[in-house]
Amino acid sequence: MNGSSRISVRELLQSQQPDASVCVKGWVRSTRRGKGVAFVTLNDGSCFASLQVVLTPELENYDIASKVGTGACLVVKGELVASPAAGQAWEVLAQSIEIVGAADETYPLQKKRHSLEYLRSIAHLRPRSNTFGAVFRMRSALAFAVHQFFQQRGFVYVQTPIITANDCEGAGEMFRVSTLDPSCPPQQDGKVDWSQDFFGERTGLTVSGQLQGELFATAFSDIYTFGPTFRAENSNTSRHAAEFWMIEPEIAFADLRDNCQLGEDFLRYLVVYALENCQEDLHFFDQRIEKGLIDKLESLAKAQFHTMTYTEAVEQLQKADQSFEFPVTWGHDLQSEHERYLTEKVFSAPVFVTDYPKQIKAFYMRMNDDEKTVAAMDLLVPRVGEIIGGSQREERLDVLQTRMTAQGIASGDMDWYLDIRRWGTCPHAGFGLGFERLLMYLTGMENIRDVIPFPRTPGHAQF
Repeated sequence: MNGSSRISVRELLQSQQPDASVCVKGWVRSTRRGKGVAFVTLNDGSCFASLQVVLTPELENYDIASKVGTGACLVVKGELVASPAAGQAWEVLAQSIEIVGAADETYPLQKKRHSLEYLRSIAHLRPRSNTFGAVFRMRSALAFAVHQFFQQRGFVYVQTPIITANDCEGAGEMFRVSTLDPSCPPQQDGKVDWSQDFFGERTGLTVSGQLQGELFATAFSDIYTFGPTFRAENSNTSRHAAEFWMIEPEIAFADLRDNCQLGEDFLRYLVVYALENCQEDLHFFDQRIEKGLIDKLESLAKAQFHTMTYTEAVEQLQKADQSFEFPVTWGHDLQSEHERYLTEKVFSAPVFVTDYPKQIKAFYMRMNDDEKTVAAMDLLVPRVGEIIGGSQREERLDVLQTRMTAQGIASGDMDWYLDIRRWGTCPHAGFGLGFERLLMYLTGMENIRDVIPFPRTPGHAQF
C-alpha cells in the first residue's frame, strides 16, 4: 500500500475547483459496469454522500477493478473533474486503483434496503450502512457539543467511577462486580462474605455518577459528568438498555429554578447545534426515518418552555377529554401517555413538571415545606415525554438523615456523602440526561439499540 496522502470524500465533494491528482480511500457501496466504462461509488464515512469513481479500460487492472464487490476497500488515484451526472458536483477519473481488501458476494450489506432488526444482528458491519453512518456521525457531533456547552460555561468535567459500592437510585438494579468464585464463594453466617472480595465489600457497576458529582460541585461549584452507566433491569422495551451514557451536571448555590433553566439552555443548545452542524444527516433522517423531524427540531429550538407542578399536572390530566390506559392518581408517577398529553395537547411545547410526591422520588431530593413533595423536576418534550430528570438536592444534614432512615438506607455506608452536609453545605441541584434518549429524539430512531454502537440488552452482549 502506497503512502499517498488521503483526501476525504467530504473534502473532495466540497472542492471549489478541479484537481489533476487526488488520492481517495474508502469502501465500495456499489459497482455499475457499462460498455467501455464502469462506475464505483466510494464512501469513507466522512459524510453521508458517496463519491463516484469512473473507470475506463485504460486502467491496468480494469477487468478486475470494474467487477469489485460491494464492501471492498480501495485506494483510488485520479483526477477530480466536474461531473456531468445530476445530483453530484464532482467525480474522480481513476488513473490507478488498488484493491486493499476484497469482498465477495457473501458480504452481508448489499445494495438494497435492510431492516433495522437485521442490521442489529451484524452490529459490527452496520456502521457502513447509510442509516448507521448518519446515526454515529450525529452521535459523535453531539458528544462534542455536550462538552462544548459545559466547557464554554466554565464547568469542570469529572470522570466519576464505573465501579461503585453505592446504588444511587436505590432500586437494586446493579450489575455485580466480583472476583469471588461463583460456584463456591466464601461465606460467613450463611451469607457471602464480601469482605474477602477484591474491593473488600460488595460492589457493582454504577447506575449514576450523581453522588460523586455532588462532592465535586462543593469544591468547583459547576461540574458535569459524561460517561457510561448500567442498569440490570430485565427490560426489552425500545427505550431501555443495560449499558447507556449519561450526562449529569451539578451546580452549587442553585435551586430548582436554576436547575430548570440549565436544562432548558442545554437542550436548546444541542438541538440548535444539530440543526447547524448535522444538516446532511438530518435531511436523511427527515426523509427516511421520521417525516417532519427537522420541523420538529426547529420548533423546539424556538419554543417557550412551560412549567407546572406535579399537582397541577394531575389536575389537568384528570379533566382531560380523553381516556388513558393508566389511571391518573395523585401519588403515582406519570406515564408516557400522560407526559405526551401535557406536551402535545395542553402546551404543544416542552414543559417542566416540578414538585413530585416524596414517596416516588429518591432520598436525596430536597423536601419541600409541605413535607409531602420534593423539589424534583422532569423536562417533558412532545412525541417522547421525559427527556431530563433532576432535582434540587437535600443539603440539610438532619433532613437527609431522616429521609435515608425512612427508606432503609444505612447512613454509615454513606458517611462520605453526608460529610458535605456536615462541612460547608450549600444549596445545589442537578439533573441527568440519557444521551441515547437524546439521540433518539434528534434522529427519529425509535429503538435505543439503534443509537448506541454495540447495544447491551437482556440476553445480548455480542460484538
